[in-house]
Amino acid sequence: MEPRKKKPVDRPLLGAHMSIAGGVHNALHAGDSVGCEAIQIFTKSSRQWASAPLSEDGVRTFRDAWKAGGVHTVMAHDSYLLNLGAPDRELRQKSVTAFVDEMERCEALDIPCLIAHPGAHTGAGEQAGLRTIARSLDAIHRRCTGFKVHVALEITAGQGTNLGYRFEHIRNIIDSAREGDRLRVCFDTQHAFAAGYDLRTREGYERTFTEFDDAIGIKLLAAFHLNDSKKELDCRVDRHEIIGKGHLDLEPFRMLVNDERFFGLPMCLETPKGKDLKEDRETLDLLRSFQGETSGLPRAR
Repeated sequence: MEPRKKKPVDRPLLGAHMSIAGGVHNALHAGDSVGCEAIQIFTKSSRQWASAPLSEDGVRTFRDAWKAGGVHTVMAHDSYLLNLGAPDRELRQKSVTAFVDEMERCEALDIPCLIAHPGAHTGAGEQAGLRTIARSLDAIHRRCTGFKVHVALEITAGQGTNLGYRFEHIRNIIDSAREGDRLRVCFDTQHAFAAGYDLRTREGYERTFTEFDDAIGIKLLAAFHLNDSKKELDCRVDRHEIIGKGHLDLEPFRMLVNDERFFGLPMCLETPKGKDLKEDRETLDLLRSFQGETSGLPRAR
């Protein structure tokens, strides 16, 4: 599917993760209802290994809803069951196969980016886990030759044995993968904060993204998750909170939505909400009220 609208260059694309209950197209309708410019979805149940394949009618309905609505960008997130870093060969192969299925779904739906937690080493050690993740991505890329969709490795909180909580982990995986040029990165604000990157002050914010650029490269950023944190700095715990109600508070998000380096990128909420999506609507309105407050921010290079 060709893009329907010219990509905005004067702001990020704000949105939220939306449910696919009743069909993937319903996520687009939900996003439209709260004014999302971008949405994130699961392409199938995130809690089950197997799922019925997408039907031609389902794909067509999704594409039609996307074309007709106001959502500019759709990105997907992989299942929480997968572990591309598993030392157990059976689990790793099962994870690779399931990931390929998700890549195929994204390709069918014209979703350009599949966001993934890199994986957990489950006791094998960080270096062994990073090598295993790179090998898993090699296997996925071999089975997805010619695909347009990119895998975006997500910065993690480092809970348990999860890898990706240091920027150097992400760079290691990219460098180790045979087709590392096919990889992109997703920056999650809560995960970064939980991993010890302090975004709460201008100095901390600039230091964090300088470190990111030095280790990975700003140009590889494909998406953001905008989440406040229920837990304190460097807690290594993955717990999201509504923006302004957690330990990050408001200032990091004020800076992010005005940072010219990130204009045009999708920034999606993954914060608690009810069925009426009131929390998403209110938070998106809050974020948009910050736009235009550019004094002292880093300039695009």
